[in-house]
Amino acid sequence: MDDFDCDVLIVGGGPTGVTLASLLAGRGISVIVAEKETGIFPLPRAAHIDHEGMRILQEAGAAEAVMAASRHTSRYEFRNANGKVLLCFDGADRIGPGGWPVANMIHQPSVEAALRASLAERAPDALRRGWEMVGFAQDIEGVTACFATPQGECSVRARWLVGADGARSPVRKACAIAFEDLGFEEPWLVVDVLVDDPSRLPAANLQICDPARPTTCVLMGEGRHRWEFMILPGESAEAISTPASVERLLTPWNVAGAVRIERTAVYTFRARIAEQWRKERVLLAGDAAHQTPPFAGQGLCSGLRDAANLAWKLAESVKGGADATLLDTYQPERAPNLRATIDMAIMMGRMVCTTSRVGAVVRDAKLGLARMLGKLPDAPPAYPPLATGAIMSGASAAGSYFPQAIASNGARLDDVLGPDMALISRSALAEEPLAPYADVLREWLDSHRADAVLIRPDRYVFGAGDAYELKQQWHTALRAA
Repeated sequence: MDDFDCDVLIVGGGPTGVTLASLLAGRGISVIVAEKETGIFPLPRAAHIDHEGMRILQEAGAAEAVMAASRHTSRYEFRNANGKVLLCFDGADRIGPGGWPVANMIHQPSVEAALRASLAERAPDALRRGWEMVGFAQDIEGVTACFATPQGECSVRARWLVGADGARSPVRKACAIAFEDLGFEEPWLVVDVLVDDPSRLPAANLQICDPARPTTCVLMGEGRHRWEFMILPGESAEAISTPASVERLLTPWNVAGAVRIERTAVYTFRARIAEQWRKERVLLAGDAAHQTPPFAGQGLCSGLRDAANLAWKLAESVKGGADATLLDTYQPERAPNLRATIDMAIMMGRMVCTTSRVGAVVRDAKLGLARMLGKLPDAPPAYPPLATGAIMSGASAAGSYFPQAIASNGARLDDVLGPDMALISRSALAEEPLAPYADVLREWLDSHRADAVLIRPDRYVFGAGDAYELKQQWHTALRAA
């Protein structure tokens, strides 16, 4: 490996960084993860992973452990101050296109523990705890980064560096990359509780659109629940966080004796996107590249999607012979999906965060009329397919998300396909290992009038059509991205 200590150096050992490391290690790419903290942050932050995120964790080797501690509910309701349901998304506990339940309420420290355990199996020495980046320099061949470690200062030489180091990202700042502000910034008090009597808590995820105090109430991982209270103009973070204030805020929920407070914290919910996600041999992922308000539950999911998109492209660039410009498709592919995610979260947030009573009356009337006319959605809008990047432009289904079939014995398709690209043709459907999924795959091919489909490693469709042409175009795309 010449003078390189690893192929990919990841700064930040949170869910995005460790997922990326595990996906890379599963492809035979050497990786080091530098994490400044010595242990997992013990308190929950993210509360939700969707079916696509779970599919990514499946490849990362952590899905079963995460699922075992997750909770599920079928409904996500937006209610007004009087308890009337303004909008309801149903079916969150059904199996989504990713092959896992649509919504999975999680305990983030448990997710991180599962991811680290999987990484330890694939690359035992990859995670370096207590390593804080001091700085880095890059050249045409790679990046050299310096770290303060428990053993003293050291340097790491890598072909690529990925900053997955959070919203305050030292990597992003060192690259002088600015944020585009998308115009949403609201401070909220988060109250996480341990549950002793679940029968006294709501069974659905709730947004209370009360102008007197916009409030969120959602499930989390096993044995936990969360409330979020908007901090109103004139209130201070210190005053609203006192035990007496928290007790007063929880009083209308009648949960005294049913829950114990685990932590309180004040967060400012923001919507921002970094202007650049790649600067030569440095890339950004997760909160270092973007932040989204929590109302759509897509913060952690977006970081996982970044990891899935980056992992196969980095692997192809390191050992697959792909042109390094393949990585230039990362931001153009991910940013439109991310903007749609943020737009949806902002839409939900503005509906919830209305503090004008007149505005709330107008909002409720509009939603009531839409309900009468049958124009209210019963699920969040689908995210847009890839419109550009490493896809076969003009081919049927190019850029769409390929659903994960599940066999009658519960086995999932991705475990058969493996981590690389997959070319599925009609002629192979009767053979093992695809035979258990043949009916579903044949139906998909029929719907797109195709003889074959080439599925990218991140489970987006490169294109559908003739098998030979798809394979030829795939190899061309990797070398001419």
